[in-house]
Amino acid sequence: MGRGLFIVLEGIDGAGKTSVANKLVEDLESAGYRVVYTYEPYDTLYIEILKKQYNEYRDAFLDALTYAADRLIHLKKVILPHLREGAIVICDRYFYSSVAYQTAQGASLDWVLEVNSFALKPDLAIYLDVEPDVGIKRRSGLSSRFPEYEELEFLKRVRNNYLELVKKGLLRLIDANRSFDEVYSDVKRIVFDLLF
Repeated sequence: MGRGLFIVLEGIDGAGKTSVANKLVEDLESAGYRVVYTYEPYDTLYIEILKKQYNEYRDAFLDALTYAADRLIHLKKVILPHLREGAIVICDRYFYSSVAYQTAQGASLDWVLEVNSFALKPDLAIYLDVEPDVGIKRRSGLSSRFPEYEELEFLKRVRNNYLELVKKGLLRLIDANRSFDEVYSDVKRIVFDLLF
């Protein structure tokens, strides 16, 4: 089989990435494609070590390097093997998250991009853009793996970094402040245009 298709969905929590990804998997499978859903951070062991053993040393640089190591394992163990088998791989977050979040923590955008220069370029990377206060409201009452990244002013910086990646042509922007059906319709159209 030929190489599959690598699709990435990005955005802050509350943008609807996971809901969009799940619906996309369902529709692509119904259309006869083999689809693999995955997400980052991939290996919770890396994150547990970061939080439990090195939490006092955490900063933008340690976080970025930890996520990059996690990403390399994810690529080798999940993404590349499935792509070689011809599957469509849908990834909920990828290196763009590291750029957006760790730059908001204080690392330079170019440095985080360089640390992740090994990362396979997706065939399509979509940024679901939502106002941070809207994202926070949508997530109200839900648990988070990363509560340390959910403060409003921090998320405003994260959003600005994502928008910078859009300007650089690395992400395609979709307005995710709208209803799920409107957002998903746009995502589905872009994905299926790529397939046909």
